[in-house]
Amino acid sequence: MMNNSPEGPPPAVHARGLTVRRGAGRAARTVLDGIAFDVPRGRITGLLGPSGCGKSTLMRTVVGTQAHVSGTLDVLGRPAGHPELRSRVGYVTQAPSVYDDLTVRQNLDYFAAVLDPSPRFAGETPRRAAADRRRAAVAQAIADVDLTSHTTALAGHLSGGQRSRVSLAVALLGTPELLVLDEPTVGLDPVLRRDLWNLFHHLAATRGTTLLVSSHVMDEAERCHDLLLMREGRILAQDTPEALRARTHCDTVEEGFLHLVELPQETQR
Repeated sequence: MMNNSPEGPPPAVHARGLTVRRGAGRAARTVLDGIAFDVPRGRITGLLGPSGCGKSTLMRTVVGTQAHVSGTLDVLGRPAGHPELRSRVGYVTQAPSVYDDLTVRQNLDYFAAVLDPSPRFAGETPRRAAADRRRAAVAQAIADVDLTSHTTALAGHLSGGQRSRVSLAVALLGTPELLVLDEPTVGLDPVLRRDLWNLFHHLAATRGTTLLVSSHVMDEAERCHDLLLMREGRILAQDTPEALRARTHCDTVEEGFLHLVELPQETQR
């Protein structure tokens, strides 16, 4: 388990005893089982594990949209779901969240207005400043995801990968301190996957953005600064890729993950 120095900055996400249960009575089941983890600031943390292990539930919990949560979960120094976090946390779900009958720019313009509405009672100068701010944010987000040449295309006419990038652009509008990305590269071709990971590293390196990125593709673990490995609602390990390989005496993170899975449960924590 990776330790945070007491002298260093507090983690972007701090969880202890985090539990999520679904259903009631005999039908109740535990989705997250009292897990503990930290997500360091300004780094890319990969949340990896097989489909159905609880990754999406954990991400919904971090952004404050998951019900039946117990335990401690602080995000950017506030309880998860706190109203002050709405503009500080960007979230991209597995399904692209765009309007198919709007163009790329119209989608971004709409969400920019939601995030940064013009003052209702203000003079011309404040309103113009707000509009200029939104236009600059939209242009930057579109450029970040490399869709400048598609600004007038209807979202419904884009490829699946392009629509995913529109969703990512929406999440980038408010220059969030924390980006929570639920399997953002699933179904994408290798070139686009590479480009997105280059963008993730650029955001962390140049803007200090913290990224929590889920995937069930183990080779993507090598692209992360830190790892959270999950299985059946539990955290098997939190480490850097290098430390995990050294700890398990394996050549790859995938081999290291399989090694941890085969250990007795009492030695996995």
